[in-house]
Amino acid sequence: MGYFTDSVAALAATMRNFFRPATTVQYPKVIRPRAERYRASFALLHDEQGDEACIGCLQCERICPSKVISIKGPVKKDSPITGKKRGYADDFTLDLSACIFCELCVQVCPTDAIVMTREQEQPAFAREDLVLTMAKLYANEKSKPRAWGDGTRLMEMQAIPKPPAPPKVEPPVAAKPDPAPPKPEAAPAPADAKPEAVAVKPAGAPIP
Repeated sequence: MGYFTDSVAALAATMRNFFRPATTVQYPKVIRPRAERYRASFALLHDEQGDEACIGCLQCERICPSKVISIKGPVKKDSPITGKKRGYADDFTLDLSACIFCELCVQVCPTDAIVMTREQEQPAFAREDLVLTMAKLYANEKSKPRAWGDGTRLMEMQAIPKPPAPPKVEPPVAAKPDPAPPKPEAAPAPADAKPEAVAVKPAGAPIP
């Protein structure tokens, strides 16, 4: 009897879900709204003057726990924008198929050159299609919306807050002594009072 009731309960659950409206969407034609901090891919940025922000310092390559970042460089050459000599990455590749999306590469970047994006890459049938080359990373700068964080903001969040300043302690104020009570004034003598007689010793009397 137990098997029969369990089968009926399972069949009832199946029928309830069979008539429930579908919640799937046809990705990538239909994209659901993502959370504000959703992160899915990467992009390389240019600075305010239009020059490549990456200086090829290899910080992101060293800190990556999955070792999916490979950089050739740095190469010292004159900037085509400012004319000053600076470092450049000769080549930059990121294997997205093995990335764990920890965002450590973004956090350690000193120039905010690499950021994460909120839009995924197109589905692919080969792993090579998920390898982001330098050209793809710079193309993502304009084609995909950026995530909220960059290296500067993430490092500010990791900074240890300064302890509050100790309160100022004022020196104790010495208590003032209470003023002495005023002495009572002597009552005036009555007008009819006689002066007291003072005994005067005669001259030559022996001193006791």
